[in-house]
Amino acid sequence: MTKTRPRPDMDHYMMGIALAVRARANCLGSRVGAVIVMDRRIVSTGYNGTPAGMPNCDEGGCDRCGNRARYPAGTGYDVCICVHAEQNALLAAARFGIAVAGASIYTTSRPCFGCLKELLQAGMSGVHFLHEWTPHDSALKPEYDRLLAGFKTGVQRVEVDDPDREWAISTLRTGEVQGHASPGL
Repeated sequence: MTKTRPRPDMDHYMMGIALAVRARANCLGSRVGAVIVMDRRIVSTGYNGTPAGMPNCDEGGCDRCGNRARYPAGTGYDVCICVHAEQNALLAAARFGIAVAGASIYTTSRPCFGCLKELLQAGMSGVHFLHEWTPHDSALKPEYDRLLAGFKTGVQRVEVDDPDREWAISTLRTGEVQGHASPGL
């Protein structure tokens, strides 16, 4: 008799796919992958990096990524040209005419302020994340929590093994404190 592997539950399955999507990310900050799921089916994916057709971060495409010392933690978002994984997943769905209202997103990092606002505005119902992210300024936590409360099915952490954690999270590569910047920025 052939021994079978345990079948992953849906959260672990989808987060595993988000981890695979993240492998395409080339941001010099954190690397993030995201998967939008509707009715237990993937409708869109995204990873962070520069807009299509532009030089990638690792090719000098983003000044903020290429010159991290010039931008103190939590600053320079207005000049960063990276598109976040969650944004790319939403934009890909829009490009192909896929409605995401009521869907959930699986992302390898808890979304930043901007991504949370965009996910709520698109009508997303829930967020599943792997790695923590917190606002750089702790005084902004109540506003961040207010956005989190807007998701009908909530925001949950999914615990899965991440063998590429050190490669993916800039705080582990640079020694910066957690909450330094949004993943991908």
